[in-house]
Amino acid sequence: MTTDGHLELPGYAHVYSGKVRDLYAPLGADGAARQDQLLLVASDRMSAYDFVLDTPIPDKGAVLTQMSLWWFEQMADLVPHHVVSTEVPAAVAGRAVLVERLAMLPVECVARAYLTGGGLNEYRSTGAVSGVELPAGLVDGSPLPEPIFTPSTKAPMGEHDEPIPFAGVVDEVGQALAERARDLTVRILQRGNEIATERGIILADTKVEFGLRGLTLGEGEDERAAIRDRGADCEIVLADEVLTPDSSRFWPAESWEPGRQQPSYDKQYVRDWLTSSASGWDKSAGEAPPSLPEDVVAQTRAKYVEAYERLTGQTFRA
Repeated sequence: MTTDGHLELPGYAHVYSGKVRDLYAPLGADGAARQDQLLLVASDRMSAYDFVLDTPIPDKGAVLTQMSLWWFEQMADLVPHHVVSTEVPAAVAGRAVLVERLAMLPVECVARAYLTGGGLNEYRSTGAVSGVELPAGLVDGSPLPEPIFTPSTKAPMGEHDEPIPFAGVVDEVGQALAERARDLTVRILQRGNEIATERGIILADTKVEFGLRGLTLGEGEDERAAIRDRGADCEIVLADEVLTPDSSRFWPAESWEPGRQQPSYDKQYVRDWLTSSASGWDKSAGEAPPSLPEDVVAQTRAKYVEAYERLTGQTFRA
C-alpha cells in the first residue's frame, strides 16, 4: 500500500484514483504502460456529500464489481461493455476487472423513473428536472409519467455535479451522440426495472458512464473536441459500473410509499446517519465527516450484499 492509499501491483502502473475506484495500466514487455487497457479496481471506500469517508465498508468493492458484471450481461443486447477479462492479480481478485481504455463522454448520463433526491429539489424550485417539465403535484417517491434523461456536468473530485439540459449534452458531444447516450441511458434504466421489479425492487434512478471505441486522436488533439467532432462515428460502450448501489437508487417495492423518503439499498443509509444528530456533523460547515460507527458500517455492508443477492439470485462470496 502506498502513502496515498492505492496498492502496489507488480506488472501495473497506477494511473488515477477516484472517490471509489483506482485505475492501473498493464505494463508491456518493454516496461511501458499499455494505452489500450486499464485495470479497474473497486475499493471499499465510501463517498458521501462529495467527501471520501475515512471508514471503509468491508466487501463493498467486491459487491460493486460482481453486481456490475452481472448487469453487463443483462444489458449485452442493448450496448457492448468494456470488460476484457476478470483474470486479475490475486491482491484484487473479486473486485477488479481488466477493461478497454476508452474515450469517456464528458457528461454524467442520468435517467430517472421516480422523483427523489436532487431531482426532487430541482423540481420543487422550477417544476422541471434538467430542463424536462414535469406534472404538478409530484412528491418524494412519485413515479414519473415515463423515464427521463437528466444529465449533469462531470465535476472534478470534491466539486458538485450540476444538472444540465439536453442541449448542454449536445454542446459537449454533438447532436447524434447526445441522442444515442440519452436513449441508451433511459433504456438501461427501463431494462433494469423490468428485471428488478420481478425481484421486488424498484430502481428509482441511475447514473451510467459511456465511452467510445475506435476514437483515434491526432498528435496534440484535444479529446473532448475529438468526441464532439467525430464521436458519432464511433461505437458507444457501457463502462465503469452499472446499476449498483453506488450509482443507483434501489427501493424495496413492498415499503414504497410516495410522500416520504424511501427505505433503500443504496448509500442513503450512510447519508442519513451523517445528517442525523447522532453524527454531530454539519455538512454546511465544509469540514470532513466523522468516522462511521461499527453498526452503521455493518448495516451498510448488509444492505449492499442484500441488494446483490436479491437482484442476482446468487449468494455473495467475497
